[in-house]
Amino acid sequence: MTKETKEPNHLIHEKSPYLLQHAYNPVNWYPWSEEAFAKAQSEDKPIFLSIGYSTCHWCHVMERESFENQEVADALNANFISIKVDKEERPDVDTIYMNICQAMNGHGGWPLTILMTPNQEPFYAGTYLPKNSKGQMLGLMELLATVSRMWKTERQRLNESGQEIVRILQNQSKGEKDTKKIELSKLIFGKGYIGFHQQFDEEYGGFGQAPKFPTPHNLLFLLRYGALYQDEFAIHMVEKTLESMYQGGIYDHIGGGFSRYSTDEKWLVPHFEKMLYDNALLVMVYAEAYQMTKNPLYEMIIRETLQYIMAEMTDDNGGFYCAQDADSEGEEGKYYVFTPEEVIKVLGEEEGTRFNGFYQITEEGNFEGSNIPNRIGMPIDTEELKKNKQSREKLYEYRKQRMSLHKDDKILTSWNSLMIIAFTKAYQALGDETYLNVAMKAQQFLADTMRDENDRLYIRYRDEHRYGLGNLEDYAFFSLAQITLYEATFAPNYLVSAVRDADEMIRLFWDAQDGGFYFYGSDAESLILKPKEVYDGAIPSGNSVAAYVLAKLEKLTRKDSYWELVEKQFQFLGREISAYPSAYSFALCALMIKLLENYELVCVIKDRLDHDELQQLLHQYYMPNTTILVIEEENVEGLAIVAPFAAEYKRVVDESQFYICENISCLPPIAGMEALKDYLEEHLDYRKYQI
Repeated sequence: MTKETKEPNHLIHEKSPYLLQHAYNPVNWYPWSEEAFAKAQSEDKPIFLSIGYSTCHWCHVMERESFENQEVADALNANFISIKVDKEERPDVDTIYMNICQAMNGHGGWPLTILMTPNQEPFYAGTYLPKNSKGQMLGLMELLATVSRMWKTERQRLNESGQEIVRILQNQSKGEKDTKKIELSKLIFGKGYIGFHQQFDEEYGGFGQAPKFPTPHNLLFLLRYGALYQDEFAIHMVEKTLESMYQGGIYDHIGGGFSRYSTDEKWLVPHFEKMLYDNALLVMVYAEAYQMTKNPLYEMIIRETLQYIMAEMTDDNGGFYCAQDADSEGEEGKYYVFTPEEVIKVLGEEEGTRFNGFYQITEEGNFEGSNIPNRIGMPIDTEELKKNKQSREKLYEYRKQRMSLHKDDKILTSWNSLMIIAFTKAYQALGDETYLNVAMKAQQFLADTMRDENDRLYIRYRDEHRYGLGNLEDYAFFSLAQITLYEATFAPNYLVSAVRDADEMIRLFWDAQDGGFYFYGSDAESLILKPKEVYDGAIPSGNSVAAYVLAKLEKLTRKDSYWELVEKQFQFLGREISAYPSAYSFALCALMIKLLENYELVCVIKDRLDHDELQQLLHQYYMPNTTILVIEEENVEGLAIVAPFAAEYKRVVDESQFYICENISCLPPIAGMEALKDYLEEHLDYRKYQI
């Protein structure tokens, strides 16, 4: 029986690619909805909640083994109300139940499997389950049978278990509020640095043992630490990691872009799915590293990665898609691997043999009898890499025709904001206006599409439909994207929009009583817990980015209200950061703005010629902890909306004037572009700290 002849379940009208993947399962899935919970109440059944995403390998495995199986479907349909959630559409739901899973088991992951009461109180939490028990691994059928029996005979025990789990987590949250606030000092940066130093893999780069995750915000912190503290080893850790990741198979040498993580210490064998946020964050690091070092390898990686994003992950309207699958034709990684014979067939004997040697493609293979192209242990020579460009392009076109990958074409506000930052930073580093145009188009798409008539941001857009009231990360990340665009273009409309979204973020998510920002807004659906995410995991947390946004806006607008919130935010974050600073690397980047030496540069520009020259000049430098405000005759009124002090600066006629403040101490103005160049070379050129 084909999919088309099967009866669909309640997911058939959803927009999420993940939910639609399950729309023809024999399991009678519901989306997260009032209808599902009302049905559980009326039929007096427990809820089977399954959370995942469309490019998740083990989600596919569990679907094939269990959710497409009639026996499993019969057990679920008879005794449970089954709910499917796309974690990327409902990160609020996912965050709550993932926290519960980690609290109960010490670990988590996807697919996330939850059994709970109709009141949403969980009494079981786990991840992937095989259909039947394997060794010590519990099987799904056995779990369903046990819970079905207990629901009939030991209901009170299950109810009490769920209530106790929720009560413990609620009390933990309340307990944190009662603890003494910790004031963070500059010493915390050294502690964070030491944490990374101790975990650093000198041979292959990265931190800790396999599996290895890029976690680019850790590298962003180390770049800033290396520049501001003139610590060469911090920069070495970044460069070694950036080069090693490129040499490994986690980087797609044929098509560009990075996979999710490496299963081994060498970065050779990735988990092959490609996520938008990983590639965005990595481009940010490579762009900042290029500004500091001018390493041509970093430029090549930026260009290849962004070319991949533009070619395969960009919507016609300007938004960016979520992810590409790890699996093709039912096998993980099959799309990405080659045999020597296959390469020679495409490139010819001479070119193919040379290519196989260059990318270590052998008869014995390095992945299940085939080969992941890589350059591990080989010298890095960008000129040689350029010579292979045409061969790689031929294999790329061949690979696209050979088989295809599933693509999750949702457009998420938060992840799109990260990619806007990435394209903008690439423009700043490389001076290629193509990247700026892509970033501006994406920002305009989000501004036009992801807001309702009340300017409320939404989470997701797909198939001409937006969904879900935006969470903290949507507001924080989009605000930061617009700040970054302002810093690249000096167009005040981006700063005005960033301030508007930051102010809405404060209104909707700020906890005025105890500090910190809640994950979801005061106008959103009320769930069993109201978390505040602070850990900088796969992406920086909403609270870390919110702290960064507020610190940047205080410098740009000089509004005391922002500074007061920055103070309160770091009082809230203090206990977590002080206990394990390297786990809060992006929060540390924000704290650097608050605690370390800062430069504020106010530029009063004579004409458009100086404006363009200023942009080109500033983009050459890596300047962390430097805030730049540009005042011109045509933009001063727009700036004054959010930065009233801008109106105090008089327009110049003869030469552009540059007002520099170091740690609240302002210097006499500098007149003319040449004088500014001299000052930057002497004070802000962090490239001199490169190894």
